[in-house]
Amino acid sequence: MSVSLDGKLVVAISSRALFDFEEENQVFEQGDDRAYMNLQLDRLETPAKHGVAFSLVQKLLAFNTPDAQRVEVVILSRNDPVSGMRVFRSAQHYGLPIQRGSFTRGQSPWRYLRPLNANLFLSTHLSDVRSALDAGVPAAQVYPHSAHASEAHPHEVRIAFDGDAVLFSDEAERVYQTQGLDAFQLHEKTKASQPLLPGPFKPLLAALQVLQQAGTPHMRIRTALVTARSAPAHERAIRTLMNWNIEVDEAMFLGGLAKGEFLREFEPDFFFDDQTGHIESAAQHVPSGHVASGVRNTEV
Repeated sequence: MSVSLDGKLVVAISSRALFDFEEENQVFEQGDDRAYMNLQLDRLETPAKHGVAFSLVQKLLAFNTPDAQRVEVVILSRNDPVSGMRVFRSAQHYGLPIQRGSFTRGQSPWRYLRPLNANLFLSTHLSDVRSALDAGVPAAQVYPHSAHASEAHPHEVRIAFDGDAVLFSDEAERVYQTQGLDAFQLHEKTKASQPLLPGPFKPLLAALQVLQQAGTPHMRIRTALVTARSAPAHERAIRTLMNWNIEVDEAMFLGGLAKGEFLREFEPDFFFDDQTGHIESAAQHVPSGHVASGVRNTEV
């Protein structure tokens, strides 16, 4: 029988998102990949420190049991294969059952997302994230200097999502950008009963709900919608989720308030937003990633 990842939640992640390779990356950025390779080889027996997305990966993998392997984590890295040995050694040190990886020595690895049927791609390289999003894969640029996740909820995977251009399409955001707040509020009030089209992260939220429903006795998922919307524009967001038959545990309608301190209190293992300003605010408190989609991220 051939091996398949069908039916699993597949998370593809770069080595710098999973582990703290910032010191080593400084050598790589100097343009000497041979020196970088030698440094990683010299440190082969030294486990890398936790990276920004370590907590998210560790907790998702805890959904696996001897009877049911529900989550697969795959390394997709611009590292060279020799440096890849340290990535696997570090994963083994921390008890992370990661067995698969592709190491492309400076080339973009995003194309390998397609045969993986990945549900999520986390990378520190913005160009790789854009390519993944264009291919229909939920993806985010990890901010490597983000705060790390709280240890206060060891039996919960906590994930927070922005709404427009992340869970939902950027339809309403385009109205706001071109016509202003009053027009946006009127547009959303008028269309309150009309579901928004899906955004790039709707498939991930749906997959997380399936994982939650499968469940384990010792792990659960808690999700939050954290949006700049406020009443009356809140209703369309809620009704859209209802139309999708997807539930979130918390919803914060902040009306333009900075999201960082609210996220600090929610204590997510990861937060996804399409606006760099919101990510920079959030990254001071929680692990954060930039979803480079929607009108605010249109390349010119």
